[in-house]
Amino acid sequence: MVHLHCAPRSALAALSLTWTVLLGGCAAPGRDEVVLPKQLAWVEGHRVEYVTTDISDAAMAALAGVNHVPRLADALGAGRASITERVYKFADAAQISVFASGPNAVGAATPDPNYSPLWRLALVRWRPGATPQELRSEEAVLAAEARGDVAVEVTAIVVNCPITRGASGSALRGVR
Repeated sequence: MVHLHCAPRSALAALSLTWTVLLGGCAAPGRDEVVLPKQLAWVEGHRVEYVTTDISDAAMAALAGVNHVPRLADALGAGRASITERVYKFADAAQISVFASGPNAVGAATPDPNYSPLWRLALVRWRPGATPQELRSEEAVLAAEARGDVAVEVTAIVVNCPITRGASGSALRGVR
């Protein structure tokens, strides 16, 4: 094991080179790239960008054109703490989704110990007679539910939706 705080410079250089080689294959200049559809969501009143790669529900995964990953449902906890938070998806695409939380800045420099890209899907439907309005935070969704304006159905569906550009505008490397 190399302890970084007391390692000789040559060991640090070798470790740095190893990590560069291992990680560089994913983002090396001139390599092919994968392009995923950018999606928008609200987090505490701020727009963020994200991508969806995997969904635990077969029908929803097929509709979205992403991987069907039934094991994502294991993230719900079943007797232990869940590693998911809610994402509020509006029926009939009434508006963009609302994430319960998200990192202000994305990337390794400013880690958020509470952030997870795994979300438990909560379907939101406007009730007849209610005046739809754009809801931009979990608090706004829950307040609309308390007033009886919307119905919220928390499902057992888990989606993998990493946030690629945070509320601050910072983005993961390579995001354009």
